[in-house]
Amino acid sequence: MRYADASVFQRALVAARQAGRIEDVVLLVEHPPVITIGRGGRAANILVSPDLLAAQGFDVHATERGGDVTYHGPGQLVGYPILDLGALDEDVVRYVRGLEAALIGALERFGIPGARLRGYPGVWVGDAKVAAIGVAVKRRVTMHGFALNVAPDLDHFGVINPCGLGKPVTSMARLLGRPVSLAEVQPVVVRSLGEVFAMEVRPLAVDAVLARIGEASPVGRG
Repeated sequence: MRYADASVFQRALVAARQAGRIEDVVLLVEHPPVITIGRGGRAANILVSPDLLAAQGFDVHATERGGDVTYHGPGQLVGYPILDLGALDEDVVRYVRGLEAALIGALERFGIPGARLRGYPGVWVGDAKVAAIGVAVKRRVTMHGFALNVAPDLDHFGVINPCGLGKPVTSMARLLGRPVSLAEVQPVVVRSLGEVFAMEVRPLAVDAVLARIGEASPVGRG
């Protein structure tokens, strides 16, 4: 799903959740190459020109999530939880820690020792980031979320200073030394999210969700 389409979809889901027309939803997607700039982002952390990015097939989008500059692309599992924070006493820090815990738990099932790094949101293996987290909250409903590097082209991160930190990134495929697919990882992440947030998780097709929120036509999925 293209990033712009996912943003439209998220906003529709957030409005429906705020109105009580749907339950909590976690949108799981894979994006074509895109650079996103968070509320605290600096254009200087994009290391190549807009023309070169366009020539290489990268989109660029400003976004209302927290954090700086992030890359999304094929081989990365991106999760956008649309959750009512009332269940967590509207505690955003607790929510972010929950996302970290869910991803750490999922990585453990693959034998990867993911961990928090004090002062730096996300999940790390040593000093390399394997998952980025950046969230926003609208009238106590969450949007944006996490990006887990399953098997992306790590060279693509070379066009940015990821999250403005000057630290390396890694992937599950690199850490395990073997190919890893999103199909292999997605159910493990879903199960871990359900455990951490005490949710009963069931799959829904995109079109089924669109029908429930009253969208007249499907969101483009690039």
